[in-house]
Amino acid sequence: MDEALLRSLIPGVITVLVRRGADFAAAEDAVQEALIEALRHWPAEPSPGSAGPAEPLRDAKGWLITVAWRRFLDATRADTARRRREDLAEEEPAPGPAPAVDDTLQLYFLCAHPSLTPASAVALTLRAVGGLTTRQIARAYLVPEATMAQRISRAKRTVSGVRFDRPGDVATVLRVLYLVFNEGYSGDIDLAAEAIRLTRQLAARVDHPEVAGLLALMLLHHARRAARTAADGSLVPLAEQDRGRWDTALIAEGVRILQAALARDRLGEFQAQAAVAALHADAPTARETDWAQIVEWYDELTRLTDSPVVRLNRAVAVGEAEGPDAGLAALSGLDAALPRYTAVAAYLHERRGDLTTAARLYSEAAHLAPHLAERDHLTRQAARLNARRQR
Repeated sequence: MDEALLRSLIPGVITVLVRRGADFAAAEDAVQEALIEALRHWPAEPSPGSAGPAEPLRDAKGWLITVAWRRFLDATRADTARRRREDLAEEEPAPGPAPAVDDTLQLYFLCAHPSLTPASAVALTLRAVGGLTTRQIARAYLVPEATMAQRISRAKRTVSGVRFDRPGDVATVLRVLYLVFNEGYSGDIDLAAEAIRLTRQLAARVDHPEVAGLLALMLLHHARRAARTAADGSLVPLAEQDRGRWDTALIAEGVRILQAALARDRLGEFQAQAAVAALHADAPTARETDWAQIVEWYDELTRLTDSPVVRLNRAVAVGEAEGPDAGLAALSGLDAALPRYTAVAAYLHERRGDLTTAARLYSEAAHLAPHLAERDHLTRQAARLNARRQR
């Protein structure tokens, strides 16, 4: 049985059990046990006499529902609430194809419940909607498996009493998926690719321009991935990337999705961010980037979000479009404690020709950088300018 097929079925199986009366934590545990049994007993090519479904694509969901429901009932009968729960088992459904009802969307909303912290919402989404194991999620986030297991258990307990009859908040779901994407790659799970897979899944279920905007944004950023690092693992800034290594198919898809979303005239944050990414992707060289239009899109983003991070990025764009002095003026009204503030100030001072100040700021930014690759890049920038000053 194809493991990817099994993972795609997990959300629907969980929500079927929840609708029948299982709480979320118990349903998720039962489905995980059913998956283990499936992986253990199903042959790669099921035969009529095998333990798995004869026609996997049609029957696998029904098989998993039946097995998971039995596991849930077994656990329930052993619990102190046996009598209260046994009413749920009056008539166990017969094995066979599951109804063609898609409950995945409600599971997205449940995993992005406002009572959860962002970290817990991300972990629960990867587990329940993405079908990843606790070990895989822990490796991706570089934390001990026991730590991630506790985080997921707390999240499941938090949402166990939440009913499925409340409208979900698409904005919160998108924010969770955006957090997953920004984790990028670490360990044996490519979280950026996983976020794109989940967002494609959501886009197939929700006709909303911001869902399309987020998918377009992810595709446009992911298209540059191969060019972002050198052979030695060091970061390559956007202006220095080999654009021949960008994935033109992903760029074309992202632009097409974005154009369709913008045509609906319901502009949102992710559409505006995607528009900026599209302008970068459209430029044959860094020098040909339409910075004036990028500034306009950052003005839209500022109106939509009033985010200091957006204002920081806008200062960079202003510096490119109107010169470093204008960029520094745009930067001056922001909090110097913002992430990347010092690195942006260093870049603009370098553009202005003040190499002494720029080198000092690059060195300071390196000490503030949260990731080793970024720290190394900023340290090299400082060293480069110091070497130029000594010539």
